[in-house]
Amino acid sequence: MGRAYGHAQMLGGLSTAGHLATFEQLPGLVAEHVKLAGWSEATVYLSDLQQLVLAPVTATGPHTGDTGDTGDAGQGGELPVEGTVPGRAFQLGEILPAAAGDAEHWWVPLLDGTERMGVLHLTSPNVVRSGDAEIMQQMRELAALIAMLLVSKRVTSDSYDHLVRRRRMRVAAEMEWRQMPPRTFATDRAMISALMEPAYEVSGDVFDYAFAGDTVHLCVFDAMGHDTAAGLTANLAVSTCRNTRRQGAGIVRTAEQVERVLIEQFGDATYATGILADLDLDSGVLTWISRGHPPPVIIRDGRSAVHLECLPGLPMGVGLASDGQPCRDQLQPGDRLLLYTDGMTEARSPQGREFGLDRFTDFLIRHHADGLPVPETLRRLIKHHLQYHGGRLGDDATVLVLEWHGPSPYGPGAAEALVGLPGGTAAPRPGAAPGR
Repeated sequence: MGRAYGHAQMLGGLSTAGHLATFEQLPGLVAEHVKLAGWSEATVYLSDLQQLVLAPVTATGPHTGDTGDTGDAGQGGELPVEGTVPGRAFQLGEILPAAAGDAEHWWVPLLDGTERMGVLHLTSPNVVRSGDAEIMQQMRELAALIAMLLVSKRVTSDSYDHLVRRRRMRVAAEMEWRQMPPRTFATDRAMISALMEPAYEVSGDVFDYAFAGDTVHLCVFDAMGHDTAAGLTANLAVSTCRNTRRQGAGIVRTAEQVERVLIEQFGDATYATGILADLDLDSGVLTWISRGHPPPVIIRDGRSAVHLECLPGLPMGVGLASDGQPCRDQLQPGDRLLLYTDGMTEARSPQGREFGLDRFTDFLIRHHADGLPVPETLRRLIKHHLQYHGGRLGDDATVLVLEWHGPSPYGPGAAEALVGLPGGTAAPRPGAAPGR
């Protein structure tokens, strides 16, 4: 009873104190308030933009230690995502003790909804057992509140960007990342996750999604070129798409409006390819069009790739009449829909070998079989993609995955099941286990 009361006091006090706090002040507030619930120490670690390291946030600002100094838990150095306990907590969304048999030090995933932000390191002067469901839930609730506070502060903080970046970012990439929605979002019937590379130089790729009642709107654009002009084209395309869609237009009319606005602004100097799609969450019917863009792929039953086909229209901005018409495909519960740009499939290794669509889909199928959450699968895909190309990409590479769970909403615990947290109570869908 005492600890439960202290936990409630902690959450309420931290929530209230956070209203007037800056990003830099949050670590101090967290460290102060966790003592009310019996925790002696708390340290927030955030992942970098490419999700390779976890960096601590101190009360005086972001820590800028050398990447690779793993140190001990809570010692203040950056921690690699690969090969460490906190990294595993981040990857799989699991609360983990710092070491086998350690009942005082814990790593807790920091999740804003289902968007992975980092981990929270908690120290207790008392023994905490991993089988204690009440305390595990209290850890999750604390981490969830901290994540929400971080999200509310990061848009007004340059310190946040100093922390999560590892090198200088190009102006075009700055525009792209500011324009994009969260990289991961989920409801009780669908999960969306997306990534873009090269993270610090991306210029012509953008993605977007939005939920409107029982419909999910999706789009991916790939603008001509690899410079700031490409970034301007891509940003104008996605902004026009949002503006037109929010006026009630369908995907065909939206694509036509993107075409018109690009021509008004740039004449015939540039263009963008794209996929625009709507998914009906009740029926699983996908309506989509291609404007000169690679068609979507569906990963079905976790073991086969279904390549969708539709007569493509011309890219948007070329000023010619497009004969592209919307096509409809039926998704099945558990399907993963892939939208991507040609930088994922056409980029070549230093030896001249193309990555290819088969390699792309095979990787996703193999990791689906491992039961990994979608965001972790994409993190590993992008890492593999960069390694295949010697760490340098000649073109932007973007992938967006939508996993449809079926027409019936999951029950309580859906978010935990989606990201792999223990305690999720979502009902299994046909042919898969929750969280896969």
